[in-house]
Amino acid sequence: MRFDVRPLTAETWAGLAELFGQPGGSIVRGCWCMYYRRSGPVGVNQAAAPENKRQLRELVEAGVVPGLVGFLDDRPVGWISLGPRAEYAKLRRSPIMKPVDDADVWSIVCTFVVKAHRGQGLQHKLLAGAVDHARRRGVRLLEAYPVDKPERSHDDFMFFGSRQLYERAGFTEVVRRSPTRVVMRKRLRPRKAS
Repeated sequence: MRFDVRPLTAETWAGLAELFGQPGGSIVRGCWCMYYRRSGPVGVNQAAAPENKRQLRELVEAGVVPGLVGFLDDRPVGWISLGPRAEYAKLRRSPIMKPVDDADVWSIVCTFVVKAHRGQGLQHKLLAGAVDHARRRGVRLLEAYPVDKPERSHDDFMFFGSRQLYERAGFTEVVRRSPTRVVMRKRLRPRKAS
């Protein structure tokens, strides 16, 4: 089966909408990856979903690429949200994810794989696609906020991904402000011209 990641644009929007409607997507279906983009109270439940979806759609229509959709043989199976840290207003005030320094970084705030395809390594492929996407845009530093605890968490609460996911991709811990959460970074080198 062929797996590829595509930027979320008007052309791939229908794929994201289909993905979020599949089993195991209740959290993403309520949030539409808007929670960290806005400051103040933001609902992430089904009542808030239409407004969150509308706002994400407006970002896409304005030319913002707020993440990547993963496709397995042209069927949407995964999502990873990333972009310049400055676009995630809620991170600035987070006790766990507040800025480590004033470095120019991109943040990864969500990764999701549809229930039927979990455990197949697709999160790793999504993350590799995100690293490539950021590198192509000249990003030199990627940051993530994974869960780090010995016991398994419920899948619904793993949208940040696990420490092991990021370690395998070459991210290293830069600060720990919580017993179960870390801030990790990966320095990106420019892609060599072919």
